[in-house]
Amino acid sequence: MNKKEYRLPAEWEPQQSVMLTWPHKDTDWAPYLDDIVATMTTMAREIARREEVMIVVPQASMLPEELRQMERVRIMELPSNDTWARDHGPIVLKRMQEPSPQEIAERKFPLCWLDFCFNGWGEKFEALWDNMLPLKIWSIYGFVGNTGFEDHEDFVLEGGSIETDGRGTLFTTSQCLLAPHRNQPLLQEEIEEQLKRRLRVNRVVWLDHGNLVGDDTDGHIDTIVRCAPDDTLVYVGCDDENDEQYEDFKALEEQLKGLRTADGKPYRLLRLPMPDAIYDDGDRLPATYANFLVINGAVLVPIYQQEAKDAEALSIVQKAFPDREMVPIDARTIIRQHGSVHCLTMQIPE
Repeated sequence: MNKKEYRLPAEWEPQQSVMLTWPHKDTDWAPYLDDIVATMTTMAREIARREEVMIVVPQASMLPEELRQMERVRIMELPSNDTWARDHGPIVLKRMQEPSPQEIAERKFPLCWLDFCFNGWGEKFEALWDNMLPLKIWSIYGFVGNTGFEDHEDFVLEGGSIETDGRGTLFTTSQCLLAPHRNQPLLQEEIEEQLKRRLRVNRVVWLDHGNLVGDDTDGHIDTIVRCAPDDTLVYVGCDDENDEQYEDFKALEEQLKGLRTADGKPYRLLRLPMPDAIYDDGDRLPATYANFLVINGAVLVPIYQQEAKDAEALSIVQKAFPDREMVPIDARTIIRQHGSVHCLTMQIPE
């Protein structure tokens, strides 16, 4: 397979499906399983209105009857440790040009499915079953016909730790990719070369600030800064000088203002509000509006029942994606396990 034939697509490009890994009684969701099932059912319903939903679940009977009967729901009966498909799901590349029937016959696939090592965010949590999911899904459930496969199990990478404009620029955070138990003893420059080679990108932009309190991923970029069309970056700001995160997010904002595109131009910056602090048993949870999911024709935006800030966030994301419907998703249950809407999902491009 010619590595130069493929590229890492932007999230807003056409999708064939979105992967969800379903919560069950043997996950950390057990104390509030009904609540998270209700939230994820809402998400699955909204996605299925527009494209296919692939749901990984140990047994189909664990799913609500509504989802089992939906035409655009593909059920995959496989064991899992947790629900964070963004990090244990496949990262899928698109071919630069659509292959002809002859090229497909020669195994020049439209898509290339990359399987990286997922080790529970630096060996913090058990991840054996989750790490096996990309290969199992690809090999068992019919993706072999139009999707190539590459084994990258020698390199730790989580989908939530990267963002792309689809045109060769990759964004990530130094606090995550340089965190312990990821890819040591590789240095930043060596990791950057690995990212370029494996993901077929031309340049890597490293962000050094903006780690949310309560985030146990070591600072995933999809909680703080997101790519959008027309050289736009949507990011989280903080105005409360008494917030413990204030200085770090001010530094992030200054770094973003200094960034330039591959063409040397400033980025268009859209600033999201910081949700009011939400606590669970005394611990601050990583609530963020940046963790939205872009799908065909819509954006699923996390909200936290904070009326003014929710409305502001929806308005800002609408500016980034003016041709898509804004779909608010109550993420208060999701953040109890330290993620949000985007973290629960992984899109598969067309």
